[in-house]
Amino acid sequence: MTISEQEREALIQYRLEQAQNSANDAELLMKNEKIPAAINRIYYAVFYCVLALALKEGYKTSKHMQLIGWFNKTFIATGKIENDYGRILRDCYEYRKSADYDTFVNFNRTDINLLYDEMKSFIAEIERYISEK
Repeated sequence: MTISEQEREALIQYRLEQAQNSANDAELLMKNEKIPAAINRIYYAVFYCVLALALKEGYKTSKHMQLIGWFNKTFIATGKIENDYGRILRDCYEYRKSADYDTFVNFNRTDINLLYDEMKSFIAEIERYISEK
């Protein structure tokens, strides 16, 4: 399916809005001590940003690991985006897998607060990159 440039730009904005909404959800969940659910929303906030970036670059996939690999190869390995953002994406993914699938897992609140702050930084960086392109 081919979409027009206008439709693609609208979809990019939609994905960025999904990221912001997921970040807002994460904040509410953290305030209510729903840490595993907050971690899920933190990851998806970052994931939606990478989806927006993929749309901007014309890359398509439905697989999380393919998208993460593409991001690392295209932006981290080339220095277009700082290495820290590759680590943030990986950390969010690993925490989300643990929160969603592991049994009897306890998370350090300080670590999750840091993950939340890094998610906000990731969103800002991807929004900046997309707006400058």
